[in-house]
Amino acid sequence: MTKSPHISRREFVAIFVGALGTIMAVAVGLPAIGYLISPTVRTKKTDAWVSMGPLEGYPVGQPTLFTFTRARVNGWEKTVNSFGVYVWRETEDDVTTYSNWCTHLSCRVTWRDEEEIYVCPCHDGLFDISGKVVGGPPPRPLDQYENKVEDGVLFIRLEEA
Repeated sequence: MTKSPHISRREFVAIFVGALGTIMAVAVGLPAIGYLISPTVRTKKTDAWVSMGPLEGYPVGQPTLFTFTRARVNGWEKTVNSFGVYVWRETEDDVTTYSNWCTHLSCRVTWRDEEEIYVCPCHDGLFDISGKVVGGPPPRPLDQYENKVEDGVLFIRLEEA
C-alpha cells in the first residue's frame, strides 16, 4: 500500500502545536534573556555635572561644606555613596571646590573656622585653606573638583570609575 501525500489529522495537530509552542517560547524567552544579559553589556556613566545650588549661597572667604548622595548600579547591585565638597570662594568670581576626603586614608576632613584649617581627625592630617598639606601624614593636597558656574548656579564635575 502506498502512502498518501496528505498528512493525517493527528500529524497536523502535532505540527501546529509544536509551531505554536516554539513561537510562544521565543516570545517569552528573548525578552527574558535580554533582561538577564543587559546589566553586563550596559555602558557605564563615568562622569556627571552635579548641581550645588546658587553660587550666592556660598559666602566669600569661608569654606562651606556641601553634601550629596549618588546611586550607582553595577549589574543588579545598587549602592548609594555620600560625597562631601568644600566650596571656597576666594573672591566673588574665583571658586575652588575640594573633596572632603583626606588624601592619606580617605577619612573625612572638617573645616575649623577658629584655626582656619582643614583637620583630619583620624591621623592628625592638616590642610590650609587652599588644600595644601601643612601637617601630618597626607602625601598630597586635597583633591579638587572641576567646577563651573552657569546662570548663577555652581556645578562640579564628578568622575566615577
